[in-house]
Amino acid sequence: MSIEISNESGMEVCDEDLISVAKFVIASMDVHPAAELSMVLVDSATMADLHMRWMDLPGPTDVMSFPMDELEPGGRPDAPAPGPSMLGDIVLCPSFAADQAQTAGHSLDHELALLTVHGCLHLLGYDHAEPEEEKEMFGLQNQLLADWYEDLRRAQHEADLAARDQRLLGKTGFVDGPDQ
Repeated sequence: MSIEISNESGMEVCDEDLISVAKFVIASMDVHPAAELSMVLVDSATMADLHMRWMDLPGPTDVMSFPMDELEPGGRPDAPAPGPSMLGDIVLCPSFAADQAQTAGHSLDHELALLTVHGCLHLLGYDHAEPEEEKEMFGLQNQLLADWYEDLRRAQHEADLAARDQRLLGKTGFVDGPDQ
């Protein structure tokens, strides 16, 4: 899976978290592991321009998604086996997201992770124009974000246990096990 990030926003953000959550969503949604995704972080003026140009709405927004390949659930019957594809571009505006994060009472990192999940779901064909769609998309978004955080906690716990085991093994002198 290839995910490229270009930060043109002028703000420092954790690229590794954005890549991690995007990879988690794409894998969780059973997208081909060789799929490609591009993420661009922009300033408010650039986002306002994109928002007007593509959505005919004034002012900046938090996230916009630009799908590349047409994805359909189950694919077309006459299509070859599914393969890698360019999912598209997610454009994030960290300065706009920072204001939202402050209003919501959580960190910018959390807001950007949430927006990345949201953007990925849009690339995969989800929308929230109708109440039923909104319920489905936001429910899935919240579940994926919670699952990603749980995955991070589990990985940290395993790393902590491995480090503890290394410390204990170093103190006892056992490297290959007690039988050696």
